[in-house]
Amino acid sequence: MTKHVNLRLPDDVHEKAVAAAASDDRSLNSWLISVVRRATESPGASDRLGDDPA
Repeated sequence: MTKHVNLRLPDDVHEKAVAAAASDDRSLNSWLISVVRRATESPGASDRLGDDPA
C-alpha cells in the first residue's frame, strides 16, 4: 500500500532535490522515498528527525 503526501518545498530546496535525483538517475519521487527511508531506518533516526526547524 502507498500513501500520497503533498509536500511543499522552497524553490531552492526543490532545485537541489531535483538535481540530486537526476545525478542518481532517479525520479524525484523515487529519490525522496530513498532519502526518507534512509532517514527513518538508520540507527538513532528518531533522535534526529526533529532537528530541522524548517
